[in-house]
Amino acid sequence: MTVSILTDKIHAARASGRKALIPFLPAGFPDKERFFDELGALDASGADIIEIGVPFSDPVADGPVVERASLECLERGVTLSWIISELTKRKARYRAGLVLMGYFNPFFQYGLDKLAFDAVRAGISGLIIPDLPFEESHRVYTAIQGTYISLIPLIGLNTPEARMRLYAERAEGFVYFVSVMGITGVRSDLPPEIASRLDLARAIFSLPIALGFGIKNPDQLAPFGERIDAVVFGSSLIDHIREGGQAASFMDRWK
Repeated sequence: MTVSILTDKIHAARASGRKALIPFLPAGFPDKERFFDELGALDASGADIIEIGVPFSDPVADGPVVERASLECLERGVTLSWIISELTKRKARYRAGLVLMGYFNPFFQYGLDKLAFDAVRAGISGLIIPDLPFEESHRVYTAIQGTYISLIPLIGLNTPEARMRLYAERAEGFVYFVSVMGITGVRSDLPPEIASRLDLARAIFSLPIALGFGIKNPDQLAPFGERIDAVVFGSSLIDHIREGGQAASFMDRWK
């Protein structure tokens, strides 16, 4: 198995004595042109991996902040085709690893084999598909086989040990540990039982573990210490930009 670019990015961050930073931003937010300005700012400000959200009309796992931003992007005409086309024009411009995060329907409608081919040309290194169950994931694995694209597994507080072991057989890139049960970005406190579940995940997976959903500031990570290798933040970044801030100033708080 080829070592993922995403794994390398996280290992490099850890070797430098810090947790890897993985911001999430919906494609086309706050508008089509400024999105790429903010993407470049995230990259220049120390993002190790950047999750690019693929807007969808029925975002079942998204909280109100991400959902609102995604629907606005749809109204601006943002599509998966547009995202891949624009990233292809900018290939090799970014130091960070790029990941598309979206629901299965847009990927399926695009065509999984076509997606794999075009994503490689666009410099995309991973896919995160929150509504894709393990039992259906073989279609995506088949399409990306032989590429450098990783399908990132999502696990959480309610993921049974047996299911974690199933994911571990195929997982590449990193493991996305969902910190809460529910939608993104609506809580200020993280459940205390995360620590023990992270211990279990570390015993099962050989990949780096990233903690996401509901992460607003670095202080929230203190209870988890070396259990996590990376942190994902999205809603708080979107709020910061919507309120007039810029990605670079948001990243400063994480350094």
